[in-house]
Amino acid sequence: MINSYEGSDDAAVAIAGALAGADVVRGMYGRPLDRIDKGAGDFATAADVAAEQAILGVLRAARPDDAVLGEEGGRQGAADAVRQWLVDPLCGTLNYAVGTKLVAVNVALREGAAAVADPFGGEVFFTDGKSAWVRQEGAEDALLAPTPASRLVDVNLDPPFPSAPGFRAVDLLARPEFGESFRPRVASSTLALAWVAAGRRVAYVTDGVGLCDSVHFAAGIALCRAAGCVVTGIDGAPVGEEGRGLVAAADDETHGLLMSMMRGRS
Repeated sequence: MINSYEGSDDAAVAIAGALAGADVVRGMYGRPLDRIDKGAGDFATAADVAAEQAILGVLRAARPDDAVLGEEGGRQGAADAVRQWLVDPLCGTLNYAVGTKLVAVNVALREGAAAVADPFGGEVFFTDGKSAWVRQEGAEDALLAPTPASRLVDVNLDPPFPSAPGFRAVDLLARPEFGESFRPRVASSTLALAWVAAGRRVAYVTDGVGLCDSVHFAAGIALCRAAGCVVTGIDGAPVGEEGRGLVAAADDETHGLLMSMMRGRS
């Protein structure tokens, strides 16, 4: 591995955790996996659980005094812990369960370092909270650089839709001016946010509540912010605990165009 990044130890821990989870996800791919029902159409698999355990092993060894909020295991660690890690061991479980390799492994320190590993693309996107980078085997770490060049916008169409009828992602896609400026893609994965930070997508749009502190979105939001993307809620307000949805855009112009389309909905 050729590394050029020199940053916080927390970033190194996040990377190690994400890669440990990615190893499990990659190793269990293609096996028959029972579904663990969570209700409302959501489910986990044995790969989700095993990947989270691998990540927890890294975090417990490196940061034994920190708390962890895991997608599968819930909150663990001291109730009065000052620091908390947010872990989504397999973002894109439905994709994974049907043999689609568009998934990610997310590890984020609340208000700090974060890493998003692509188990099948061989990349890990990470931030120390100040800058954002991508690491590939055999190459120097590269700074993430958002750009509007692709014109591709990833849109999350998964329920629930807490902002409906005021905002529905499908309505955004149906607007003529959206088609004039952008082309839609649907990934429903933290990879979409990492790709915005890396310049492979121009924006990502989703509905939801409290996404900044969500195990599903915290790592991707951290990457986009550190890379210099424009990150707000669907109402243009800062993303926070009470905020609605998420718009992560490569630049002000793209963000402004998307916001005008959402606000202009009749």
